[in-house]
Amino acid sequence: MDDIDKILRSIIVSDNEFRDTLDSIIREKYNNTLVFSKISGISASTLYKILSGERRPNIKTLRKICFALEQNKAEKGRFIAIIAARPVLDETITNEITVNDIVYKIKEYSAFTIEDAIISAIKAERDGAAGLVCAPIVSPTVEKIVSIPVSVIIPRESIHKAIEVVAKKIRQ
Repeated sequence: MDDIDKILRSIIVSDNEFRDTLDSIIREKYNNTLVFSKISGISASTLYKILSGERRPNIKTLRKICFALEQNKAEKGRFIAIIAARPVLDETITNEITVNDIVYKIKEYSAFTIEDAIISAIKAERDGAAGLVCAPIVSPTVEKIVSIPVSVIIPRESIHKAIEVVAKKIRQ
């Protein structure tokens, strides 16, 4: 359920549920009321009054809230998550990629175990990733858990380097 659905469902339940839901979304996604105020175009004093229960939002304010949440949802899907061990992530050359005239930011998620990678995949989807890239050992599991596209890292050069390092260690 996305944030707009949460807001709409909370309106049906009660005024208190609406305030709690809005406050939770603002804290989780925007850190504070002032940031959400600037994004939504709703004055900070109006938001504080709504959140404290002094005022009920009118339809115009509800539209602004929903529009701001929709904008945030659209912006979130503009990044691709890469899940890998820190040394691999340190080798990542670019912070963004353009495909079909759409610019995607690259967001790194460090993982050292299979469990870390699975948790990172869930976190990346919750953070709003449009897709993710991960190691082949976890991709079948990740594809069953998340609903975003998954691609696999195929490390050809690093495998060759690793074989050379082991060969040198064997000779010692």
